[in-house]
Amino acid sequence: MTPFASSSPQLYAVIMAGGQGTRFWPRSRRRRPKQLLNILGAQTMIEQTVARISPLIPPERIVVVAGEAHRDQLLAALSHLPVENFLFEPVGRNTAACVTWAALWLRRRAPEAVMAVLPADHVMRDEAEFRQILATAAAVAQTANRLVTIGIQPTHPETGYGYIRVGADRLQVEGRDVFRVERFVEKPSRDKAEQFVAERRYLWNSGMFIWRVDSILHEIQRYLPQLASELQPVGTAQAADQQAAIIADVYPRLEATSIDVGVMERAQDVWVVPGSFGWSDVGSWRAISELLPADSQGNVVVGAHRGLETSDCLIYSPNKLVATIGLANLVVIETDDVLLICPKTRDQDVRKLVELLEREGREEVL
Repeated sequence: MTPFASSSPQLYAVIMAGGQGTRFWPRSRRRRPKQLLNILGAQTMIEQTVARISPLIPPERIVVVAGEAHRDQLLAALSHLPVENFLFEPVGRNTAACVTWAALWLRRRAPEAVMAVLPADHVMRDEAEFRQILATAAAVAQTANRLVTIGIQPTHPETGYGYIRVGADRLQVEGRDVFRVERFVEKPSRDKAEQFVAERRYLWNSGMFIWRVDSILHEIQRYLPQLASELQPVGTAQAADQQAAIIADVYPRLEATSIDVGVMERAQDVWVVPGSFGWSDVGSWRAISELLPADSQGNVVVGAHRGLETSDCLIYSPNKLVATIGLANLVVIETDDVLLICPKTRDQDVRKLVELLEREGREEVL
């Protein structure tokens, strides 16, 4: 174990807000995806994300990358952020393009900055602990010049998350152990997930990354040279309208690649800070039933429900009374134009249902 003294980096946050939230359909729609919904509490998820990091990172150092279609909604919801800190993508091209554009934007303004890449639609129950772990990760990225991620201590054998296997090498930073990543593992089967939890050498992959701007641009150039080359003109363009023209021309041609697959799974010097702060990616309806209080029968209800012999169900129906008899372990979601019913164990397949509706051209419900 190698201890070292950390320095205080100039920390920026890049919030990725371009996701569609298809597993959260039918509440999440193209016109208002999950990050723009008030899933838990009065604020939208992206407002909660910004508020969560604000004690650590001031508004002028928070950057939002999102789809052009949601420009007006985001500018209204986050009006306290500088307008120039919003990067609007003409089309979605996954997270590698998003991270590269944001890193090039930051390099012009703060070339020595540390960049924390955060999803816009996650939940952390212990926000103070999360900020402390984020600060530790930033110190590792700054002082040791490494790519860093935050791994979540598993609480159960989850099959909906990717995993990180930690290696034997470790640092101690600000009283916390930080481990070298041995490898990233895709979403496992149930048996594999149980094995991972039992071995105690695996963490959930949170999708949160921290690195110096120059470090990630170097790794992107190494592992995704075509992407780096195509976006490079954005980093040298002087005027905002010139940058916008380049993005409009180049972005549709970019390959859709995640930063996980494109860089993190291939890089040689990746480290992980383990954390336990009540994290959830709120990636499906079942996750809501784990975050909201249940009644005596284990039912989580948003709206009105009356039932006989109904247990362990999630019922979302703010406008209509839902009446049930003899049901268990179901998800029931009612919106103005759609009723979704599925077993809790199949909630990950909502994405497949959305893909079916896309193929059928059902734009009115997407």
